[in-house]
Amino acid sequence: MSSGAVSSFVKHHFRHFNAAALVDAAEAYQLHLENGGRMMITLAGAMSTAELGLSLAEMIRRDKIHAITCTGANLEEDLFNLVAHDHYERVPHYRDLTPQDEQSLLARHMNRVTDTCIPEEEAMRRLEGALVAEWTKADRAGVRFFPHEFMYRVLRSGELIKFYQIDPKDSWLFAAAEKNLPMWVPGWEDSTMGNMYSGHCITKDIRNVHTVRTGIEYMMTLAEWYTETSKEHSIGFFQIGGGIAGDFPICVVPMLHQDLRREDVPVWGYFCQISDSTTSFGSYSGAVPNEKITWGKLAAETPKYIIESDASIVAPIFFAYILGW
Repeated sequence: MSSGAVSSFVKHHFRHFNAAALVDAAEAYQLHLENGGRMMITLAGAMSTAELGLSLAEMIRRDKIHAITCTGANLEEDLFNLVAHDHYERVPHYRDLTPQDEQSLLARHMNRVTDTCIPEEEAMRRLEGALVAEWTKADRAGVRFFPHEFMYRVLRSGELIKFYQIDPKDSWLFAAAEKNLPMWVPGWEDSTMGNMYSGHCITKDIRNVHTVRTGIEYMMTLAEWYTETSKEHSIGFFQIGGGIAGDFPICVVPMLHQDLRREDVPVWGYFCQISDSTTSFGSYSGAVPNEKITWGKLAAETPKYIIESDASIVAPIFFAYILGW
């Protein structure tokens, strides 16, 4: 792999502590791929609003990622950024905002995510319009799709092109749609689009609530994908943050072993988590890798890494190292 300015800097300067853990994890990631392995990435938090697509999209295009599990927020917020980027507002001094300042943002329909405000009309309502067309069309036809499949259909329809405000090469969901990347979005109901979908079901615009397929069905398809893929490839697990985005997919292995009694399914072949959770306070999302051995998710010999740092800083550097930037 060629080394660009960023990866050369990392190789020279990242020698100890969390910096060294990043290098060790990245080199093991590369080795996993070189040995024919596949990689699942899980996205928690607000990584799409942090514009992780700037590096994640290229990871997808270069076949460094083979599947994604993400929150509904990350799924939709990548497209919010695609269609409304110029209308976003950054609030660098967000820690100094008073409750009255926050109320003023609400009055302007600016939804704050840390230091970034997402405009409701230009982002959420634009995407809602395109999705409602797909939801109702599927509902009338009696067909059903998963949340990410509806997003893929919206992108492929070209309905949003007139709104694009960034280069689509910087949208990770656009890259995923081009690859038809396997994806799972557990707890999608918690997202803005999930709330909107509920509203359209309540008003009977959508008659069959199951037009959008469910989380249990997501787990069933994940079990099928993992079983088939692991027959020929070791599957790695790269977790950004915690919560349902990581907890949902990693559980597929013990489910296959303990509930379906499939003894020939291998455990995850690589594990790395970027986390700043404090495990001593009982944060499961910050559980150290060895704990996962006791749940049948990892083996004692599985390469395991944890980088205790801010994912918005570490993930782009990690991806740049893998890409040779």
